[in-house]
Amino acid sequence: MARQTFWKGYLKLSLVTAAVSLTPATTESNKVRFHVLNRQTKNRVESRYVDSVTHKPVADRDQVKGYPRGEDDYVMLEDEEIEEVGLESTRTIDIDTFVPRGSIDWIWYDKPHFLAPEDKVGVEAFCVIREAMKANDVVGIARLVLYRRERAVLLEPQGKGIVLWTLRYGDEVREPAAELDSNTEIDSKLLTLMKQLVKEETKDWSPAMVQDPIQKRLKSMIRNKQKSLKQAVPAKKPAPVKSTGNVVNIMDALKKSLAAEDGKPSR
Repeated sequence: MARQTFWKGYLKLSLVTAAVSLTPATTESNKVRFHVLNRQTKNRVESRYVDSVTHKPVADRDQVKGYPRGEDDYVMLEDEEIEEVGLESTRTIDIDTFVPRGSIDWIWYDKPHFLAPEDKVGVEAFCVIREAMKANDVVGIARLVLYRRERAVLLEPQGKGIVLWTLRYGDEVREPAAELDSNTEIDSKLLTLMKQLVKEETKDWSPAMVQDPIQKRLKSMIRNKQKSLKQAVPAKKPAPVKSTGNVVNIMDALKKSLAAEDGKPSR
């Protein structure tokens, strides 16, 4: 199945520009999803915004974003006002700095995307930027509007392409709960045994190692339910024989009666 491109724009480094497209590197399309139904009618249940006091539905035109500043007191912001504080261009990945590859801790990484040149004209510019980052062993840092939010992104050369990672915001990453004492002594015999155990349990990586067992069980349960529903469907009753009239029925009955009488011994 062809990957779905969900963003198109430009990759820019100084005066070098290339038309590019973004495709999510991961997907949840195979995940089991459920609808909420009315048990009585089997109809789907809709979710709507309702007023928390009047409990009446609120029309789209009456919905507005509010920032709480006190109890039942909000600063209201229109969508246009929120959009004004965003990037001037939402279609350009302008690399403004580079950092050594591997210098950003894994906890900052959010979602991966495949970045690819969109046309033949931009291929050369795309490849030049990619190879320059490889040669210097660095990754690029830029900003981009994705998923309706402005995000910091990291561009990492990989093979013949570039992987674009969205990065978490500074206030989304917490400090470690506690620091371990670096002076803790480890029993050398215990460490030797643990090293041996780790070596014995080391295998080559396979995607099968991270299969979701819950999804597998859900799909199996759904298949079994479908089979039981098919078996529970009552068999169709045979169509009733159409009556050809009382005369024929009586004639048949008489013939059967006579045949039965002929088989009896005479009195």
